[in-house]
Amino acid sequence: MTQNTAPAPEATSLPTRKAHHRRYLMCRPEHFTVSYTINPWMVPANPTDTAVAVRQWQELHDTYLALGHEIELIDPVEGLPDMVYTANGGFLIDGIAYGPKFRFQERAGEAGPFIDWFRAAGFDTREPVEVNEGEGDFLLVGDVILAGTGFRSTGDSHREIGEVFGREVISLTLTDPRFYHLDTALAVLDPVQGVENGGPERANIAYLPSAFDERSQAILAERFPDAIHVSDEDGSVFGLNSASDGYNVIISPRAKGFEQQLRERGYNPILVDLSELLLGGGGIKCCTLELRGA
Repeated sequence: MTQNTAPAPEATSLPTRKAHHRRYLMCRPEHFTVSYTINPWMVPANPTDTAVAVRQWQELHDTYLALGHEIELIDPVEGLPDMVYTANGGFLIDGIAYGPKFRFQERAGEAGPFIDWFRAAGFDTREPVEVNEGEGDFLLVGDVILAGTGFRSTGDSHREIGEVFGREVISLTLTDPRFYHLDTALAVLDPVQGVENGGPERANIAYLPSAFDERSQAILAERFPDAIHVSDEDGSVFGLNSASDGYNVIISPRAKGFEQQLRERGYNPILVDLSELLLGGGGIKCCTLELRGA
């Protein structure tokens, strides 16, 4: 009998990930419908079902609570069907709330309710001069703000947000109209950075390279050499429009490749279907605005 003397393959250990408590603002989609077109996903001729949208949104809401996160609610306003996409309602760091100024008139009425909510909640609230759509185009990675432009938020808002928060802002240009907000093409996987804070030494991201111009692709490759590159197949089902607490990553159930990539990096993907809200051009992250206190 021949004895196998080949060395046993070394077991590969996955990084240890830690879930961090998060605080989110959400808005129940009681008035959700698609009655106008301001992005390629919105086709008013396609019927929407508000009851289904509410049921799917409730699953996301309840998933966050089950994971131990804190949820605040802003009241929906009749005639503002896109208020469910709270990520566009502002950007908050260190107890400072930078309000939105929407590009399209159809959403302009949302700005007042969000700004009023921030003030009532005790945030140091700043009203913008420049067109910006909040956390849809601004994502915090460690100490740096990644800022998207090309379709919604203007480049001048990148300067303005840098002045408001006193942080480095990296401008990224989106080129594919399907991915009109930064949070549709890029996901922050580690909301907490620094071993001393319980996070990784460097926060990491996942993104769809083809959604960005060449300059932006080069910046992302240099800044985040270990980033997960997501396929167009997963990007086109809003796989990157996800929310992470550093361990649990809430994603679309249709983003099969991204799900596997996350598992291979030691994250725990949790699947929540928001297919009805995708008819309005939004997903998990769109419905989730992070409230970062002082």
